[in-house]
Amino acid sequence: MPEDTANKNLFKHTQDAQTFLVTPIKGMAYIHGTATKMTFFIDNSQQPLIIDSGAHFSIVAKDYLERQFPNWEKKLFPTKEKDFKSASRKMKSIGTIIKEIIIPHRKGNIRLNPEFVVLEDPHIQGFLLGTYYHRMYGIDIYNNKKRNITIGTNKENKFLLDIYQMSTHDPLEKLLNELREGQFSTNLTTRQKPILLKMLRKNRPAFAIGEEPLVKIRGNDIELYLNVERPYPIMLRRSPYPEILETRNEIEKHIN
Repeated sequence: MPEDTANKNLFKHTQDAQTFLVTPIKGMAYIHGTATKMTFFIDNSQQPLIIDSGAHFSIVAKDYLERQFPNWEKKLFPTKEKDFKSASRKMKSIGTIIKEIIIPHRKGNIRLNPEFVVLEDPHIQGFLLGTYYHRMYGIDIYNNKKRNITIGTNKENKFLLDIYQMSTHDPLEKLLNELREGQFSTNLTTRQKPILLKMLRKNRPAFAIGEEPLVKIRGNDIELYLNVERPYPIMLRRSPYPEILETRNEIEKHIN
């Protein structure tokens, strides 16, 4: 039977919890923060699903939907709440979308029908399943040297989870966040924008040094090009010497 941790009469014997991982150096535990994700199928395409973020609602990024599902806006439902709060900032929602997801297993696939809040600017790539659906579908996470989950009452069929570092990001995603305040042409399609970002990433040394923001110009040199062919710019049409004869004569003395 589960014990009520609020019962203060339980403090009779205490033992150290067993650890499955190496204990980190004191003061450095924060660099070991991880989350887990799994692969599932939506519309016959493989997609990543973050399964244990701790968020109580399920979310997906607008730009991710634009890249993966071109007609996603046709299935969008409005939301009453416009702003959602995370641990560090507010995020603007534009609606919700219901996606049928298939989690594959050799003994039988599992189908879920969660509803995801579509947000303007979350820092995730993929779908994030909130804790509400963990309870709704009976998703239990088991921790040992590997991580796996069970869904529903069947505790025999385990689904393996991939562990990844929260501090690591895809370089393209990092670049996109760096240029989040930038203005991109509205003529760019959802497929052209990633191509442009990859080109900027490849030629990054032309725009910035090391880890400096991409928008910072390398050095302080500016190259100016003057048109020396007709028609000349207005500034080049002016007389090279002052029009007053006396002043011109004085200048020519120093030139000659």
